[in-house]
Amino acid sequence: MRCPYCRHHDSRVLDSRSVDDGAGIRRRRQCHACERRFTTIEQMQIVVVKRSGVVEQFNREKVITGVRKACKGRPVSEEQLARLGQAVEETLRASGHSEIPSEEVGVAILQPLRTLDEVAYLRFASVYKQYESVDDFEAEITRLRQEAAAVAD
Repeated sequence: MRCPYCRHHDSRVLDSRSVDDGAGIRRRRQCHACERRFTTIEQMQIVVVKRSGVVEQFNREKVITGVRKACKGRPVSEEQLARLGQAVEETLRASGHSEIPSEEVGVAILQPLRTLDEVAYLRFASVYKQYESVDDFEAEITRLRQEAAAVAD
C-alpha cells in the first residue's frame, strides 16, 4: 500500500477492524519511510454483468433511481428508497459473488420493493419481467392476492 504522504511503496498494518457489518475492512497503517499513519478501507467490489456482456461496477444510486421511477406519485420517501438500495446491496454482497448478472440485481430489488409498495412493485415488475399484456398484470395481481391471503390465514 502506497503512503498517501510520501508515496513510499510499503507500510505496515497496525490495526484491522470489520466495518459495514463485515462488508469491508478498515486498516490503520504506518509508513515505513515517513512513519506517518493513515487509514484504508477495503471492500469487495461488485460488478454487474449485463445481458449484452458489458460489465460495470455496481452502483446503489442506479438502483435507487430505477426504483424511484416506479415509485413516482406513491407515498415513498427518499429515506425508504435509500434503505431499499442498501438492502439490495447487502443481499448482493451476501451472495459472496463479485460478478452478479443484471437479472439477479432485478430479483434482489423485487422483494423489498413489494414490501415497500405493491403498486410500485407492479410497475417495476412490469418492466423487469417484460409484461406483454393485461393478462400478465392480472396474473401477477392474482398471485399477490393469493400470497396475502395465505399470510393472513
